[in-house]
Amino acid sequence: MFGYVRVRADILPAEAKAAYEEAYCGLCHTLGKEYGLVSRLFLNYDFVFLAMLLAPERSVCRKECKRCLLHPVKGRSVCLGGDWMETAAGESVILTWWKLKDTILDGNLLSRMGARFLCLLLRPAYRKAKLRYPGFDRKTDMLLRELRYLEEEKSPSIDRTADCFARLLKAAAPKAGEEKLDRPREELLYHLGRWIYLIDAVDDLEEDKRAGGYNPVLTRFPCWGKEEKAYLRKNMDHSLTLMGAAFQLLPPNPWSTGVENVVYSGLPAVEELVFSGRWREYQKRHRRHNG
Repeated sequence: MFGYVRVRADILPAEAKAAYEEAYCGLCHTLGKEYGLVSRLFLNYDFVFLAMLLAPERSVCRKECKRCLLHPVKGRSVCLGGDWMETAAGESVILTWWKLKDTILDGNLLSRMGARFLCLLLRPAYRKAKLRYPGFDRKTDMLLRELRYLEEEKSPSIDRTADCFARLLKAAAPKAGEEKLDRPREELLYHLGRWIYLIDAVDDLEEDKRAGGYNPVLTRFPCWGKEEKAYLRKNMDHSLTLMGAAFQLLPPNPWSTGVENVVYSGLPAVEELVFSGRWREYQKRHRRHNG
């Protein structure tokens, strides 16, 4: 997706932080095992969150110490989960594939060339993921087509465009057959998808303005000022509130502390960074810190 779904690591308890890092490394190793080395290049914080959210109430995490290209000498503790981790891995491959296809259609010349090359590399992994999760693949294709139509029509409605991506992310939660799980998971993911689409639009606003590209926020608010920002933030914060309400209905699992941190602290912190224009600088510093 877009990488906006982050924990607030500075306020995350040590045990929960270790569990989050184990889930991150676990998803990376699951991608490599199930879909090959190339798929690991697209590892994303957003799908680590999905893996933690999908973990069953009494999920078992088999921990192993594994090495990788980033940690070739001292291995890292890795959580090798079950179906929930595999689902997050497979769906991340599918969504990455369709986003690359979307870039081929809508991007500039350089980005289209890069997306074609990456699609060529990712094709074997995508075909495997598509066979395993055909329903999510069909839904992703359909909703991104619907979204592309609205964007080509330069829809002034932020609700209609955001709803497409919201429904797509909602579909990432496979049915558990239990009302106490299915409904709050879907509600949480729906509003997360809506929030992601809008925060990405705000993040790209200046770039789209210079390039003359479609941006739902810019189309809805041609005069982007203090009042417009306040209105949109109130709109987006409503989605965060509904995410929090859905989270409260979920039975706890071993990663509930991390999920709670993202919903109540991580997302609001990212929103503040994006609206204040400090998000991209934060990303640069974060990459340097981890490099």
